[in-house]
Amino acid sequence: MIKRVLLLLFCLVWALPLYAAEGYFIGDIVIEGNQRVKKQAVIDVLPLQAGQAVLPVDIDAAIQAIYRLGRFSDVVAEVEQRNGVQILVFRLEERPLVRKIRFEGNEEIKTNKLQKLITIKVPDIYDPYEIARSVDAVKLEYIKEGYYAAEVTADSHVGPENDSLVTFRIDEGRLVRIKQIEFAGNAVFDHGDLMDMMDSREKWFLSWMTGRGNYNDILLSQDLERIADNYFDEGYVRVKVREPVITLVDDNRHMLVLITIDESNQYLIGEIDAQGDLIQREGEILNLVPLQPGDVFSRKLLRFGVEKVTDLYANQGYAYANVTPLTRVNDDTRLVDLNFEIEQGPQVSVERINVSGNMSTRDKVVRREMKLVEGELFNASALKRSRARINNLGYFEAVDITTSKGSDENHINIDINVKERPTGTFSIGAGYSSVDGFVGQGSITQENFLGRGWRLSLAASVGGESSTYQIGLTDPYFLDMNLTLGFELYKTDREWTDFSRRATGGAIKVGRAVGEYSRILFVYRYEQKDIYDVDPFASLDIQDEEGSSTISSITSTFSRNTTDYRPDPSRGGAFDASWEFAGLGGTEQFSKYLLDYRHFWPAFWGTTFSAHGRVGYVHAYASEDIPLDERFYLGGINSLRGFDSREVGPIDPDTLDYIGGDKQTFFNFEFLFPLAKDLGMKGVVFFDVGNAWGEDEDWFEEWRYSAGAGIRWLSPLGPLRLEWGYNLDPKEGEDDSKLEFMVGRFF
Repeated sequence: MIKRVLLLLFCLVWALPLYAAEGYFIGDIVIEGNQRVKKQAVIDVLPLQAGQAVLPVDIDAAIQAIYRLGRFSDVVAEVEQRNGVQILVFRLEERPLVRKIRFEGNEEIKTNKLQKLITIKVPDIYDPYEIARSVDAVKLEYIKEGYYAAEVTADSHVGPENDSLVTFRIDEGRLVRIKQIEFAGNAVFDHGDLMDMMDSREKWFLSWMTGRGNYNDILLSQDLERIADNYFDEGYVRVKVREPVITLVDDNRHMLVLITIDESNQYLIGEIDAQGDLIQREGEILNLVPLQPGDVFSRKLLRFGVEKVTDLYANQGYAYANVTPLTRVNDDTRLVDLNFEIEQGPQVSVERINVSGNMSTRDKVVRREMKLVEGELFNASALKRSRARINNLGYFEAVDITTSKGSDENHINIDINVKERPTGTFSIGAGYSSVDGFVGQGSITQENFLGRGWRLSLAASVGGESSTYQIGLTDPYFLDMNLTLGFELYKTDREWTDFSRRATGGAIKVGRAVGEYSRILFVYRYEQKDIYDVDPFASLDIQDEEGSSTISSITSTFSRNTTDYRPDPSRGGAFDASWEFAGLGGTEQFSKYLLDYRHFWPAFWGTTFSAHGRVGYVHAYASEDIPLDERFYLGGINSLRGFDSREVGPIDPDTLDYIGGDKQTFFNFEFLFPLAKDLGMKGVVFFDVGNAWGEDEDWFEEWRYSAGAGIRWLSPLGPLRLEWGYNLDPKEGEDDSKLEFMVGRFF
């Protein structure tokens, strides 16, 4: 009996899967409801076919495959009997085709700007997910513009041809600006310190023009992270910056922002050690970290130390060295122990240097700035310096240098990708200069002529008081050697108050780099000049210069430039020392010496402080007088602002003519701050001091002072300066202030 029962149970268990597995034998598959999608395109994705038995799970998989096409909003599968044959019918409902998109209610943001934000295009299949993303993008844009309460919805009208018109309906609401930002729980930093850490600002009376005070959720989130970072740098490793509490006031026109900070306690550095692959003694490696036991913990200094240790390894070819700082925080002792785990990885050499993105610039122009060559050990410091050198060329908007694995673990490739900027300019026009009066000009300048790095300049300007014609070409790497060679031809005619000067000449330049940051340059100049139209009542010093003369001189210049980015420096210095000796033939015989130095210091929030000084001395060695136009005249935008050009220095006491000095010294102190970063516009405040002295005057006998402010803009036409200087000690006949502008190189 027991055996019979067991046999019966076994048969039931064996038969149940067969019953469950019973499906349908499909004689044919029919697709219905498709309009734009071809039947075969649907059949091709089905995981089943006619003439086979299918299970319900197979039909479910087929439905999912059809949905994945993204073209249908509804899919129904049914098994029907037609003419004695089982038919599997898929009834489809296609998503409408978006034929048009429109916006309603947008007044503050233009339609063409909103169209760039939405992710659904025309024509395209209606996708609810993309519609939702587009709604979020439009609303976020309104929040960025200060419309915190803006509401955005989208609806679709489907026509008889299954075409859809999608309408984004926008209720902009009122512009909401931040009226007040307050902090709670802060003791380490006061309100002003915390505000300095933030980009979000409270509204002010010019918010309608500048947008200051507009609420931006993303910007505020970044501000909270920045505040937390500053606490970490002061040792408050348990700080918590809470999400801001926002309150709408003044009939929803303004908002109050309250940021609560849980500062907790300050932590100090406990033990510091290093382990792993040590290429130097542990103490020597830890000396690179600017943190010692007992110091206040600082995440900023910790990152700096990790970078220094990583560079130590990378400078010896260990490009893949991994330096991991492990921290152990002891809340009882308020100490943070540091352990640097170091994996040096394989020592690698440079296999290939690849240059891309340069459409007109030749590869060699980029490669010759590299401090690494193929075949030598990798060096991180040399790679950083290479990037700075390429950037300083001024040919590229962006320079991106990355590394990639070579053919094996012991080789590395350096990939240089550049984005070229226009280096040639053509301009023709007219304007009014505060120095030269009405000026017409035309010029062609190419800083990267033929993509070889040559500098070509063709220029002409004609004004009411001056005219200039000039052509020049300079090759900084003549014949691919470390040799600079160039020439210049010019003709100028300038009218001053008491005389006019006409000059025609040319110059040949030869130089070479000396070390990494220095260069020597020799320039031979030959010039024929005329001093004419001398005022009969002018100073005797001026009248004695009337007539023709020639200059044949050679100038030797030593320059050293350690600035970080030469077109717009923020740190480093630039030094020039030159000696011009005239007397290699010609009628003029003199020696002129110039020393010039400028240094830049980065300050806070993108600001820069700079100090500039110049000292000059000239003397005649075989004639009685120094040539009139080789003397020193100060004043104007390139020396002492707030004074008229060439009207600071010795004066003839009888005629009150400016006769120039044989020595000069002046200093410029400037503080530059960003006004519009995207436009390259900066503001500047300055203080100038200096003078020029005659042969019968002592050096530094008297100083002239000025101060002022201005705007500097890297405009499409070139660097532009607009500066107002105030004369701090005006003498009789001098103006109290001067407003000057210039388009050209910064001094």
